[in-house]
Amino acid sequence: MNEPLAQRLRPKTLADVCGQQHLLAPGRVFRRTIESGRIPNMIFYGPSGTGKTTVARIIAENSGMTLHKLNGTSCGTGDIKAVLKDIGTLAGAGGILLYLDEIQYLNKKQQQSLLECIEDGSVTLIASTTENPYFYIYNALLSRCTVFEFKSLSAADVERGLHNAVKKLSEGEDTEVCLDEDACSYLAESAGGDLRKALGCLDFAVTAAPVEDGKKHITLEMIQQVTRRTAMRYDREGDDHYDIVSAYQKSMRGSDPDAALHYLARLLEAGDLPSACRRLMVCACEDVGLAYPQIIPIVKAAVDAANMVGLPEARLPLADAVILVATSPKSNSAHDAINAAIADVQAGRTGPIPRQLQNKHYDGEDALVKGQNYKYAHDYAHHWVDQQYLPDAIKDVKYYTFGDNKTEQAARAYWAKIKGEENV
Repeated sequence: MNEPLAQRLRPKTLADVCGQQHLLAPGRVFRRTIESGRIPNMIFYGPSGTGKTTVARIIAENSGMTLHKLNGTSCGTGDIKAVLKDIGTLAGAGGILLYLDEIQYLNKKQQQSLLECIEDGSVTLIASTTENPYFYIYNALLSRCTVFEFKSLSAADVERGLHNAVKKLSEGEDTEVCLDEDACSYLAESAGGDLRKALGCLDFAVTAAPVEDGKKHITLEMIQQVTRRTAMRYDREGDDHYDIVSAYQKSMRGSDPDAALHYLARLLEAGDLPSACRRLMVCACEDVGLAYPQIIPIVKAAVDAANMVGLPEARLPLADAVILVATSPKSNSAHDAINAAIADVQAGRTGPIPRQLQNKHYDGEDALVKGQNYKYAHDYAHHWVDQQYLPDAIKDVKYYTFGDNKTEQAARAYWAKIKGEENV
């Protein structure tokens, strides 16, 4: 069987695992708990290639319990019931440990089938997931487990794993493998914190490398040929998507054009033009807003141009617009105002529309008796007249407050002159 390099070289002890020192360093609570031999119910959460499955297997294989392995992508309720049949039998005398990979793919009913046996301790669960467990795992199951987050590996962690892999490859094969330091550094940086991905690229390069002077020599050029598109960690339905688009908008809001361009590049390299355009339009309206209201049609034109020309040329109008948004003055006064108004409506703070604002064409036969008393603003000086517009119940509410930017302060000064300072 053509077993992947990452599988062949999977660590056998916690000391051999690369990274995750916040969990695995000597003296850490996680490490001490595992070494005590009493294994609690746990869920490992984090990106792919960071050691979740490896650590879970090390724990399971050294627990002394009867081990069952299931994968959420392929198992069903019947598979789970088959595991539970060992409860109370000779096969489960030392305890049953269920290692469940990709638990996020189990539906609610399948997850619920584990509750009773986890509650009474007849089964110990170790589950792993690449998705946020607080969104994808049933709350009752989550409350019975401790969640540990596995973080993306640093380039130094990946380099350590690559050096170990080269050493073991040389020991296990007839031909010595030599990986240039610049190639190792490049591969570690381009892996995006995913050791499995880096090992896959190394395996590819080693397989293709010619034997010269009894060695397989892996150069930077060879590594670059297999890593051009491997560094991106992106799933439009996963946490990475939401993290990137969040960082993208927050960088524009925070007036950092360099960071905003970086996250724009990550979206475009993943081919996610719709998210790049949508968040850009939202940011122009929400975060620049009335400080520079002309930016909205400008950004809309850039988005239209991007969608018209498509990728890769779409990067040009979007880069223009992103830099403009990031470097423009900011105001969220309209954002706060509409949110406050919506909150009142949702809370039922409304009331009848004032008589003078009602549509008099539909008043019926008693229209003349009712009278409307609407004052037409254009009949008065400066096209403004003091009259009540909000319903009686909230007639004194102020939703909008002028921002401290030049544009809104100019508008404030204008209306202060007309209405009087106390009415603005």
